[in-house]
Amino acid sequence: MNDQADIIKLSLAEGTKPTRLDKALADLCEQMPQEDNVSLSRSRLKALILDGQVVVSGMIIKTASYKVTDQDVIKLTLPAAIDDTPKAQDIPLNIVYEDDDLLVINKAVGMVVHPAVGNLDGTLVNALLHHCKDNLSGIGGVKRPGIVHRLDKETSGLMVVAKSDLAHQGLSAQLQDRTLSRVYGALVWRVPTLIKGSVDAPIGRHSSNRLKMAIMKSSGREAITHYHVQEKYHEAACWVDCKLESGRTHQIRVHMQHMKHPLVGDPLYGLPHQEGKALLKRNGYEEDIVKRVMSFDRQALHARDIGFIHPRSNEEMHFTSDMPDDLQKLKNLLNSAS
Repeated sequence: MNDQADIIKLSLAEGTKPTRLDKALADLCEQMPQEDNVSLSRSRLKALILDGQVVVSGMIIKTASYKVTDQDVIKLTLPAAIDDTPKAQDIPLNIVYEDDDLLVINKAVGMVVHPAVGNLDGTLVNALLHHCKDNLSGIGGVKRPGIVHRLDKETSGLMVVAKSDLAHQGLSAQLQDRTLSRVYGALVWRVPTLIKGSVDAPIGRHSSNRLKMAIMKSSGREAITHYHVQEKYHEAACWVDCKLESGRTHQIRVHMQHMKHPLVGDPLYGLPHQEGKALLKRNGYEEDIVKRVMSFDRQALHARDIGFIHPRSNEEMHFTSDMPDDLQKLKNLLNSAS
């Protein structure tokens, strides 16, 4: 494993027309002598640009569409390679159920599911490798051993994890055919006109912000969320159950924003701070309550219910999870207005 970063100097051939930075890098890397050739996909090069690993004539450039000329000197830094096999770590897990084939985990807020850049350890996968030793499905499969589905870092609640190959294949099939049932509780701004309904809107990666997802009617993947209002807090907010028919990244967060009812506390898709404050004040909340609600610093989302058929016994299994303390306190605050 190389533990040194490589810096490659590149420049366009004289007379070359101004070219997008990502395209120029892709072409230049391909043209390098075979013994020095750097095989990097266009998407990988874009990621390196966004990560500040490309310097053009002395300036860090983080825009893939930036035009470079034959007068520019381009420096591309390839970070040192890392060991892509997650390490086992003794991290406490809240295990709701376990047998030889699978576990049901109640994931804590703040726990990342699998290692990635910026979160190379301390993840659920690291904890599972320690807990399950050599009995975790896909242990040789680097990125997501045993992981059938995932939750965002700041979303709490239930996940099912496969330990055997049989369980992994069976649970993955149920996820694909939508018989693996998942219900989330969410606190959203305002109250929908229809107390019960569905959102059917395809989701894809946001065109300009790689951290976000968005409704993409022509190019997105099918995404369906069924919602049902459970409790209202005047007209300021409400607690809804959301049942996933599909499972896309940030699906509930994107769909509720699409309905004009974004999740309270959501840093990517939530209401602007001043708009949330004004909404609470209009609905009779005192300044102290408004400040405490607006300081809630994660999306108010909890995976409260999961159901599936056990891949080995064919038994119907169903698990529920109590609301975490921070969400319960938030609900209590919203219930406090007369």
